Amino acid sequence: MPVYLPPVSRRRFLKGLGVASTGLLLGQGAFGARKGTDENSWALLADIHLAADRSKLGRGINMAQHFEIVSREVLALAKRPAAVFIDGDCAFNSGETQDYAAVKELLRAIREDQIPVWLGMGNHDNRERFWDVFGNGKAAHKSLEGRHAELVRTQHVNWFILDSLEKTLSTPGLLGEHQLQWLAKTLDENRKKPAIVLVHHQPGTGQDGGLKDTGAFLEVIRPRTQVKAYVFGHTHTWKLWQDESGIHLINLPPVAYVFHEGDPSGWVHAVVRQDGMQLELRCVDQTHKLHGQVVELKWRV
Repeated sequence: MPVYLPPVSRRRFLKGLGVASTGLLLGQGAFGARKGTDENSWALLADIHLAADRSKLGRGINMAQHFEIVSREVLALAKRPAAVFIDGDCAFNSGETQDYAAVKELLRAIREDQIPVWLGMGNHDNRERFWDVFGNGKAAHKSLEGRHAELVRTQHVNWFILDSLEKTLSTPGLLGEHQLQWLAKTLDENRKKPAIVLVHHQPGTGQDGGLKDTGAFLEVIRPRTQVKAYVFGHTHTWKLWQDESGIHLINLPPVAYVFHEGDPSGWVHAVVRQDGMQLELRCVDQTHKLHGQVVELKWRV
């Protein structure tokens, strides 16, 4: 499935990308035993909005430059994170082929450092053009109507990466009946570990630009108490709260540009454990008042 980009050597990178299957096991498996990797450490990114033209500005921000700053920070961690998650809106605006070529190239340093990457789909992405650059995923997940849904098993938690792209350049998102059925079934088959669900869109009604089928989504995750957190981007805002069932809602900041002056852009360093997760906000502007903010989350029971 092309949503997953494995680590590569420099030589292999130049030859192309490999494709891995759903349900990959990290921790005691492929990457957890690698020297210098912290299997409980994760880099959470959203809304990178990379363009083919690396000098292109979005709301006055050089998006490639912001991504390179974040990339260098990830590479400078004392130990490699187990993986990088990019929670949608990988491309600048309409998901052009050359935008994804830029994404591929700008991810090169991370992947050559033996850090795997998972890419989610957002409303500024285009699946067909994404596949053109990263590999043909049309045959995968036929039951999900071509959506990119993944289960990533790790030592302390299971990560579920969902695809809320309904239509490129249409602001609201939709998971759809088939993907929600897959989520419910896969959660039921994996009850023993906490689950963290990543979706590009925020909870909403669709009319507010959020997830159209939020109600149906919450009906799946709320009664399944192994679901501890719902992580999303889209709003270009850093915000944390808990819903009525105790699920943590984590709104990731954008790597690229903010919608409201004074909000932070950057990424989040997550360290998971059996009973919770620590989040550290890393701002592109390290003079920002929230840079280095640490939040401790306790899982619901």
